[in-house]
Order: sequence, then C-alpha cells, then structure tokens
Amino acid sequence: MGGAPDGRTTVAASEPTILATSMGVYAPRKDGAARRINPIFHLAADLAETGREPRICFLNQAEGDQPTTLTRVYEAFAGSRFRMTHLALFPLPNVDDVRAHLRAQDVIWVGGGSVANLVAVWGVHGLGEILRECWEAGVVLGGVSAGSICWHTGGATDSFGPTLRGFTGGLGWLPYGNGVHYDSEEQRRPLMHRLVGDGTLPTAHCTDDGTGLLYRGERLVEAVADRPGVSAYEVSRGPDGSVRETPIGPRLLD
Repeated sequence: MGGAPDGRTTVAASEPTILATSMGVYAPRKDGAARRINPIFHLAADLAETGREPRICFLNQAEGDQPTTLTRVYEAFAGSRFRMTHLALFPLPNVDDVRAHLRAQDVIWVGGGSVANLVAVWGVHGLGEILRECWEAGVVLGGVSAGSICWHTGGATDSFGPTLRGFTGGLGWLPYGNGVHYDSEEQRRPLMHRLVGDGTLPTAHCTDDGTGLLYRGERLVEAVADRPGVSAYEVSRGPDGSVRETPIGPRLLD
C-alpha cells in the first residue's frame, strides 16, 4: 500500500499476530553449514505480508539494552533481506518518536532476560499501549523467553533469582500462561504444573528450546520448530485440581 497515516508503507498482517518462542537468533547449525538466522524470522516476515526487505526492530529491555547483545543481533542479520533497527530505552530512547518508529515496522522482536524488569520498564515508557497499537495494526510481534512470556498472563521466571518463581504481571493479551525452555531447565516443567494446578496461572502453553507458538488474535494456530525432536505443550487443570500435559506437535520450519 502507499504511505499510510501511521507511517507504514507495507501490507500488514491480516490479523493481530504473535510468535512466542524459545528460539535463538540463529538456526541450529548443520554439519559444515554456514550460520544463518533462525527461520522463525522468515515466518514472521511472511505473516506480516511484507515485500523483499521486511523491517524488523529488536527490543532488548529484558537485558537492559546490553550493547553486546545488540551487536550480536546486528551481526546475525547483516547481509540478510531484513532492514534491522532497534529500540533502546537505556539510558534514554534512541529514537525521537518511539510510537512512529514502532508503528513503521513489519516485525518487532523482543529478546530474553528478565520479564519482570521488561514489563516494568515498558510501563514507565508507555510501551504496552504502543505495542498494542502495533499488534492491532498488523505489525507481527514476537520474541524469545522473556519476549515470549510478556504477551501472556505470566509464567515461570528467573527474574528474581536462580530459583524460579511464578510471574503474573504479563501484558495478558494472550489469556494463557506461558512456559519457556521447557526441556532444558529442570525447574521449568514442575513449576508450570504447580502454577496451573493451584490456579496461579490459567491453562498454559509451553515450548521446548527450538519451538515457537503462532497466535492469530488470542487463538493458538500452530506450533513450529527449528529442529526435529522438540515439542510444545498445553498444560491445563482438571475439575479435581489434577494437571494434564498435552503435547502439541510442531511443524518443522525450513
């Protein structure tokens, strides 16, 4: 489409879209193959219905906008088809108009770290409202770890120390709990079961490392994976308080 009042110049996703993942910036490396960005980003661009140069903005407030992380992300996207930018909030915003910058993106990706700190910093800067506008306008939102939990009601987090705790301060646009790194950190699964079982969290969707969840609106459409042998799961509470874990088989991305 032509220039729009909100600054976007590409076609937006047909529905509000979120990719909530336990996926790294790079795809798993195959024997002898060069490093490449994770295929989840190409899926995000396809969902955003972009042209040849999708615009992606990286948000790293969960790590306090660490320069070393930003450098690694820029290196990962160098030479790709993506037009990469980032929004920093430490020590102050790096763009003059945060709303206009984010509304002009095709994809906004949120990195991992402390989800409690992430949501708190976003609250100070009004980013929840701005990101909600982006989501409803068709900008594809996504992220890993803290950048996955934040869109949900909450999940299990190490924001408060090495012993994981429940977190219920997510944005809540997706009315589920969210469990990340489900297969790689031993505290994750039992804590998610406990949080759902005692009613702290509603039905939760959880991801092994290398797995992501695609939501259109509030609806879970599918799970996807960047490697074989991993899964997503639905963790729900029965009428008697028992907890049920149901695998959600992912589609393997190219």
